[in-house]
Amino acid sequence: MPISIPMIIAAAAVVLLLIFLAVVPVGMWISAVASGVKISIFSLVGMKIRRVSPAMIVRPMIKATKAGLKLKTNQLEAHYLAGGNVDNVVNALIAAERAGMNLSFEQASAIDLAGRNVFEAVKMSVTPKVIETPQISAVAKDGIELLVKARVTVRTNINQLIGGAGEATVLARVGEGIVTTVGSATTHSSVLENPDDISKVVLEKGLDSGTAFEIISIDIADIDIGRNIGANLQSLQAEANTKIAQAKAEERRAMAVALEQEMKAEVVKAKAEVVKAEAEVPRAMAEALKSGNLGALDYYRLQNVQADTKMKNGIGDSVGGFIEKHTGK
Repeated sequence: MPISIPMIIAAAAVVLLLIFLAVVPVGMWISAVASGVKISIFSLVGMKIRRVSPAMIVRPMIKATKAGLKLKTNQLEAHYLAGGNVDNVVNALIAAERAGMNLSFEQASAIDLAGRNVFEAVKMSVTPKVIETPQISAVAKDGIELLVKARVTVRTNINQLIGGAGEATVLARVGEGIVTTVGSATTHSSVLENPDDISKVVLEKGLDSGTAFEIISIDIADIDIGRNIGANLQSLQAEANTKIAQAKAEERRAMAVALEQEMKAEVVKAKAEVVKAEAEVPRAMAEALKSGNLGALDYYRLQNVQADTKMKNGIGDSVGGFIEKHTGK
């Protein structure tokens, strides 16, 4: 069957129509026009050329128009090309407008590009969040440890969301304030009687400055009594003093032993001198006898005196040993 010219024209028309539908998002354009969004079909084609998904722009634009927000497609497209979440930003703007918050598109897009979830931030600003601190150890002046848990109610501070510190900083500052307040208390019982004093003092410190949150309230959830730190420190000090005293006593004992050894050495030296002197006596006596200065009778008398002295010393030593053995003195 020969192919006629009308058939070729019809086939070409079908191909061109398919190409047109593939390039031009007609369905998306119809939805936008039906929703009151002023956007031309050529703008949608331009988005395709710029590798921007028309659905990621048109659908948020439809939501914004229905919510009464005056946004431009160029704003949404620029935010998309910058890597932002267009849908999340529009949701945040709608929520902020319903809550009566003053949030501009530029501010919301900046928060989104900074890595923050701007929609969650708006919701948290409307509905405050409660974060709980871990158990914080603080010691009063009387040495008693208190274990404190607090619940901190915060809401997002939109104006400080970019560059502001997060929840960890808020918890750290609250913990520091609790430790300072309890540490300045005279007794732990005064803290237990008035736990709300901790909340008042901590709130007065302005701990939310420089953070992305505004602290609404700080409530003490639980206080437990911990260790007696003061008594433990005193016990450790007493133990240290005992060791110091033992070391000094050992030093004195060592000095006494050294002095005793020195005295014994002196006694041995003295005895050696006596023995040396006694060794000189016979020689002197022999010289005296030879020179006639000492007679034989005088020599025998001296021998008797020495023998008598030796006998008395022996008797004295025996009696002393007997007494020491039976009396222990």
